[in-house]
Amino acid sequence: MSITLDGTTGIVAPSVTGTPVIGGLVSGTAVASTSGTTIDFTGIPSWAKRITVMFSGLSTNGSSIPLVQLGDSGGVETTSYLGSINQGGGSTPSSAAYSSGFAFATSWGAAAVTHGAVTLTLIGSNVWAATVLHGISNSSGVYYGAGSKTLSDTLTQVRITTVNGTDTFDAGTINIMYEG
Repeated sequence: MSITLDGTTGIVAPSVTGTPVIGGLVSGTAVASTSGTTIDFTGIPSWAKRITVMFSGLSTNGSSIPLVQLGDSGGVETTSYLGSINQGGGSTPSSAAYSSGFAFATSWGAAAVTHGAVTLTLIGSNVWAATVLHGISNSSGVYYGAGSKTLSDTLTQVRITTVNGTDTFDAGTINIMYEG
């Protein structure tokens, strides 16, 4: 069986940027999360259907909870996120909902150091589902959550920031990986 696209025989592979890794995944460039109030990954191609935001040793200088926000051609969207985050382990399990992004925790402190990932999956029609899973290494606790966000247009960027938008990242590394 063959498929004809653009006058050629066979399947035409999409053009990709970044560094390809196993199975057609494209890795972004790792960023030190040691300064600034936001970390943006831009230029995500329109064919991306799953994006993983990975972080190791992520910390901030304050108590505002880190979160992931999605953006399109109109910019980063800061409202209408659905879902919740839960804390398992530790002395007091808890849960919370945030509408400004996919939150990393139910509470946060400047001493918090976390490792894990947020996976974003395109459902269709610019609707993205998110799963959050990470652990705190300076104390006991695992955070897990899920949610969704409908964008106005095709996703082109992912932002990591904090709920208040003013706390500064002071440790760790963040990267993204995406696939079609």
